[in-house]
Amino acid sequence: MIVELGSRGYDVSSRALVMGILNRTPDSFYDAGSYWDFDAFLGRAEKLVAEGADLLDVGGVKAGPGPEVTEAEEMDRVVPAIEALHRRFDLPISVDTWRASVARESYAAGAVVGNDISGFADPDFLPAAAEAGASVVACHVRLAPRVADPEPVYGNLMEEVSRFLSERARWAVDAGIPARRVMLDAGHDLGKTPQMSTELLHRAGELVDLGYPVLLSVSNKRFLGELTGTDVGDRREATLAAHTLGIGLGCRILRAHDVVGTRRVADFMSAILQSRGAMA
Repeated sequence: MIVELGSRGYDVSSRALVMGILNRTPDSFYDAGSYWDFDAFLGRAEKLVAEGADLLDVGGVKAGPGPEVTEAEEMDRVVPAIEALHRRFDLPISVDTWRASVARESYAAGAVVGNDISGFADPDFLPAAAEAGASVVACHVRLAPRVADPEPVYGNLMEEVSRFLSERARWAVDAGIPARRVMLDAGHDLGKTPQMSTELLHRAGELVDLGYPVLLSVSNKRFLGELTGTDVGDRREATLAAHTLGIGLGCRILRAHDVVGTRRVADFMSAILQSRGAMA
């Protein structure tokens, strides 16, 4: 299986890519604005690259409820950041946004991936990505980003998530984006209870069977805390275990706060998968 990110193609048949998370928000659930200062942000990026990130994901609005962030504010947060990263590092950059206007400006600044947790709710999102030659992430969300959804109800969770993502992937291909530039994300904790997110992780292989690379975005999330009884700052081991399981089930892009740990997990699992292939 090949994943294309900008001008690069990655064979992920036995290798998982590590996507380093870079927040340009003062209120992110994990770092709570620790890297809000621009110099601190750039220092954090340098650290993630040195630790082995394959690509960087820049977001200017947290997924959960919070104060309004206007389109102009989001632009100011992410576009200069992407420009700076593009000048400094020779690796793909992703923009975490659901606004087509922000994505378009981010592509012009050097981003090559549009990571949209809304499931392409903005009708201009996919045309903007196709025009720029960008890759996209189709993510499942039950309601919408930033909308509280404390008691979600599904008839059949896996069936509904799979159908939603298959449809969004088809939208992307129909918009002119090659299938090798389309990734799927189950949207853990986005309109899901901890039990639902756990089920989606356990059954990640069913999303892999849809035929597109699966991005696993579970790093330090609430459902891991519920499973282990840990606060957000103490979920490293649970995250690394989830990444290991995800790779074993076929997930090939790992969105991570802890790049050094995730890199080691990805490299270890790559060696295992290559060994298995050699023996087959």
